[in-house]
Amino acid sequence: MTPHDSATPVSEAGPLAPTESQAPPPRPRGPISLVVLAVLAVGYTLWASQALILPVLLAMFFALVGNPILRVLRRLHIPRFVGALAVLSSGIALTLLLGLQLVRPASEWVRDAPRELRTLAPRLQKLTKPVQDANKAAENIARAAGGENTTRPVQVVRTEANDPYKSLTATPRMMASVLAVVLLTFFFMVYGQDLQRHAIALLPDRQKKKLTVEILQAIETEVSRYVLTISAINVTVGLVFAACLHFALAVPLDDALLWGTMATLLNFAPYVGPLIGIVAMLLMGFSMFDVPLRALLPAAIYLGLHTLEGQIVTPIVLGRRMALSPLVLILALMVFGWLWGIIGLLLAVPMLVCVKIVLSRLDGMDGWARLLE
Repeated sequence: MTPHDSATPVSEAGPLAPTESQAPPPRPRGPISLVVLAVLAVGYTLWASQALILPVLLAMFFALVGNPILRVLRRLHIPRFVGALAVLSSGIALTLLLGLQLVRPASEWVRDAPRELRTLAPRLQKLTKPVQDANKAAENIARAAGGENTTRPVQVVRTEANDPYKSLTATPRMMASVLAVVLLTFFFMVYGQDLQRHAIALLPDRQKKKLTVEILQAIETEVSRYVLTISAINVTVGLVFAACLHFALAVPLDDALLWGTMATLLNFAPYVGPLIGIVAMLLMGFSMFDVPLRALLPAAIYLGLHTLEGQIVTPIVLGRRMALSPLVLILALMVFGWLWGIIGLLLAVPMLVCVKIVLSRLDGMDGWARLLE
């Protein structure tokens, strides 16, 4: 017998070859209570630090609006610093001109609002008189069936003391926040790309660097195009609405521009903004016109323009790439509006688009991205 014959037989596949591939161990998951506590902690942090976070987010939002314009200026061989300074100066100048144009009609509306509401009440009572008569008849029937009740409910009147120093302390804070937004917008426009490049260089893995570059480029390109397109559409809706008020309903030009600007701003918050706009246009129509049918025309024109924009113009211009689920959109508007107020309503949609882009680029997150559609 040879030494080879006396050795232990070796299988053809080799002694170390596995018979089947072993599945990787499942990734550990934290308990649901820990996830809920983490979400609550993040929400409280976002609410408590809004004075610091909101200027940064607003500056990033305005920088995304200006980035497509800066790319066009770069093709014309204009330095990024000069282009950012020109875009920001033009935006500030247009805002100041529009603000100076709207100061007088806005102050008049604010001053005359209580008186207009008092005169508006009798007109609305005439329109709702059949409903009131039916309610009175129902109350008389209930009173006759259950007996006369002569007791009156107790009314509680609350008074609030106005602090004259509150406005004095709030004005410098607001001016500081506006200045911070302007400076941050300028620096994001000029040095945003360098900041991205240096931040990506800190990543150790080359694959992670490539993925991060793709995500940031997608956010910078698609979101900036989306924000600029939506801004242009909303401004067009406001201008068309102002023109309809001025030329079709003979509303003064300053007042028409005021309501057109309101329509533009409200259109940045889907669903919620148009509902507020319809109520505002109804109040404006009944306060300016005596004929009920003519008083309904501003709200009808606004609703028609919003329907045309939301159902035809925006889907044609943007396509289905930036489509978001109405339910998810409403929830995002509720959450960010509760956290940050009006600014949260303005930033909810761009932030949701950013989340969708990030999820669509990560492995295993495609289902979550489709959930937002």
